[in-house]
Amino acid sequence: MKKTLLALLLATASHAATAQETIVFGIALEPYPPFSFKSGKGDWSGFEPELIRAVCERLQAQCPLNEMAWDGLIPALKAQQVDVVLNSLSITPERRQVVDFSEPYFFTPALWVADRSLDVQPTPEGLKGLIIGVQGSTTHSAYVKAHYGKTSTVRYYNDQDDLLADLRSGRVDILLADQLAVEPLLDLPDNAMLASKGVAPQDPLLGEGVGAAVRKGNDALRERLNQTLQALRDDGTYDAIRSRYFKTDIAARP
Repeated sequence: MKKTLLALLLATASHAATAQETIVFGIALEPYPPFSFKSGKGDWSGFEPELIRAVCERLQAQCPLNEMAWDGLIPALKAQQVDVVLNSLSITPERRQVVDFSEPYFFTPALWVADRSLDVQPTPEGLKGLIIGVQGSTTHSAYVKAHYGKTSTVRYYNDQDDLLADLRSGRVDILLADQLAVEPLLDLPDNAMLASKGVAPQDPLLGEGVGAAVRKGNDALRERLNQTLQALRDDGTYDAIRSRYFKTDIAARP
């Protein structure tokens, strides 16, 4: 009996020592290079999947990725299907009403892009009558709808690839997207006819940087993420990951 009890206690202690916390991260199926995309082998690659792995290694947690459509990320978080969304989610007053955010882990301006031959100022008056393309359920779509929706036609897209394809073909006249995501694509041969048309001014609808979202009131997890992200910056891990995808310090406040 004593041997059986001792064996049970040892097994329990061993399990407790090796068991890992599980934190489920939500990630959008739509590719969004260089932030998140799948490699040729089907593995998640990019700045944010690498950052998630670094965070989870520091937390000594298992972190499965729950894949879903971009516009399903916040509903999945609220429904407890995921614990964290670290996937280019801008911090906005509207989103703060339904989820809590970590401190921003990167900042990116919104960039207007159009055919090189299009000579316009990207103001509501300057784009009057034109077709503007944006990715749906984003800060860019909210911004364009609010400021340009009455004077321009706005078309919404599920992913950046389709949006760029329609810009190249002339089905939209101009697009608004994350500068960090779209600017490198302008150097590709397929996009040689496209050019930057300026950065959108700062606006609450465009967010206060990008943070990791957790369920409302989950202060413990939010603070652990803050501490871990700061530790990764302090020891150089964040910059080592960032430098593989971006040339500038994207964590610096504008």
